[in-house]
This record gives sequence, C-alpha cells and structure tokens, in this order.
Amino acid sequence: MSKHSLQAISVALVFAVGLTLDQWSKFWVKTHMALHEVIEVTPWFELSFVENNGMAFGMEFFDKYFLTAFRLVAAVAVLWYIVRLLRRDVSWGYLLCLSLILTGAVGNIIDCVFYGLIFDSPAPPYVAQLVPFGQGYGTVLRGRVVDMLHFPLADWTWPEWMPFIGGRMEHFFSYIFNVADACITTGALSLAVFYRHTLARELGEDEHKQCEDEGEEELSMHNEE
Repeated sequence: MSKHSLQAISVALVFAVGLTLDQWSKFWVKTHMALHEVIEVTPWFELSFVENNGMAFGMEFFDKYFLTAFRLVAAVAVLWYIVRLLRRDVSWGYLLCLSLILTGAVGNIIDCVFYGLIFDSPAPPYVAQLVPFGQGYGTVLRGRVVDMLHFPLADWTWPEWMPFIGGRMEHFFSYIFNVADACITTGALSLAVFYRHTLARELGEDEHKQCEDEGEEELSMHNEE
C-alpha cells in the first residue's frame, strides 16, 4: 500500500474516531444531564452541561446563521485542502493537525444544523429527549452547541487591599468546551508551533501559483490582441 493511501486511511480514521467521540459525549450529556447540571469527576475536572450559540469555548460574537455558514465554508475549505495534500508528499503530522481541525469543525456543525431539529429543550431539572425530526426546539441551522468539559484547575480571591479587583474570586481556566473544540484548538496550536514553516510555505506556493496563472492569462490575452 502506498504512502498516500495510508495517509488517506489515517485521515479518515482520525476523523471517524474524533467525530464519534464528540457526538457520543454530546448525546450522552443531552440525554442524561439537565441543563447547567454539574457532575464532579475529580477536584480538577467536572462535567458541566451548558449550551451556546457561538464559537469555541462558548464565546459569542456574531449572528448564529453567520457562524454556522462560516463553519460550513471553513470545513469545506479544509477538506478540499486535505484532498489536495493527499496527492502530494506531505508530512504525517501536518495532515494530522488538519484532520483534527476538520473533525472539530464538522462536530460543531452537526450540533448547529441538527440538534434543534431532533431534541426538545425542557427546563431544568428535566433532561432533553429525542423527538421526531423537525419537532425540536429550533429550526435548521439554529441548533445550540453542547459543551461539557470543565477543568477548574485553581480558584483564588484577590486581597482586599488591591484596587478594583480586591475581594473578587477568580477561576483559572473557566472555559467549558467539548471534544470538537479540543480537536480544533489542538490542531491549530500544533500547526502554529510545529508546522508554521510548512504552513507559510504552502500559503506562499498558493500565492505564487495564483500569480503565475494570472500572468499566463494576461499573456494569452495580449497574444490574442
């Protein structure tokens, strides 16, 4: 079996395992925990069920339709890029990073596109149930992303004598996220740290290729004239 075939299988395996773990964890939380319920696993890790309309780690900046459309475009772009890379000689690690980003993007897209159609949204302490397709709490593209992973690694209170923040309690790493967010963050940070030169070279080659194409087009038009 060729290296390209093995890399394609590896990309598919990373995608399948990551997406399965992401969706399984979300389905389990949705059908076993009430919204805002917290289950302490260890003193530094807990399952904390929240939902959000925004991007990774519960951040919200733009309209829901814009965010979902952005995710769709980004996922298609990454998939197209991976398919191109599989025809060339590229490092395994670089492909793995891109595969993680694709996995995370698709995982959160599924929430946005389908969860509003297949789940109801009862008030706590009731747990969500699967409903007939289209009878859920929202419409297509209006589903909420499920987050549950929380690592409250440290808590402290600022001394009273400190101006502005005195007496205020702080939490180190208060973000709540999901497996898809973890895949995107791990893939993106790994690209930035370990493959920044590869990424810069790839982007440079694309820009060079575009300039060559534009130059050939202009020369062709000039010859026709």
